[in-house]
Amino acid sequence: MKKIAIIATLFLLMGAVVIGCKDKRSPGTVYMPDMAYSRGYETYAPRDSTIFTLNPNNAGHKIFYNNQSPAGTIKRGELFPFNVPNDSNGLINLSALVKNPLAPLNRKELEEAGRLFNINCAVCHGAKAEANGPLAAKIGGVKSIIATSPTYSDGRIFFVLEYGQLNMGSYASQLSREQRWRIVQYIRTLEPRIDSTVTVTPSVATKTIN
Repeated sequence: MKKIAIIATLFLLMGAVVIGCKDKRSPGTVYMPDMAYSRGYETYAPRDSTIFTLNPNNAGHKIFYNNQSPAGTIKRGELFPFNVPNDSNGLINLSALVKNPLAPLNRKELEEAGRLFNINCAVCHGAKAEANGPLAAKIGGVKSIIATSPTYSDGRIFFVLEYGQLNMGSYASQLSREQRWRIVQYIRTLEPRIDSTVTVTPSVATKTIN
């Protein structure tokens, strides 16, 4: 009986040594792996096409994931979406109803907005938005921003940055919503200032005496 116990003990010790010498990078058997490992996936990480699908019609047979955020969600710190439709009514009428959601620029923000304007806009429109940028002559049809911006609402200028217009493409992928609104604010600083001082010449009353 003692021999059997000794042999069994030796086998257990040998088994423990063998198991202990396995590759330590291997986690071994995991109880309830869904609790141990996250099921989250990186947005653009490659996925097994036998498990995942981009086709919503196959959602019942595979895991549907289209790399897009759920409808109605907004990135942390992002401004609310610009919901004006990209059509003539949106450009002319609806955009005028959208107010700039940002507070006035302070000095530091003004410098940053100017930097963004020079990088993204001045190459065509010029540093002072007068349609004299280095690429203006090559592209053709570049408009002076400050020639029309005083008559445009902030929402209409943002509309052009959001969707583009004529030869100008959209900047929605290059600039965040906040950056585009900052550029709108910066454009306002380039507009010519209108002198609000009005000189009034007093009229001279005359009376005819008969």
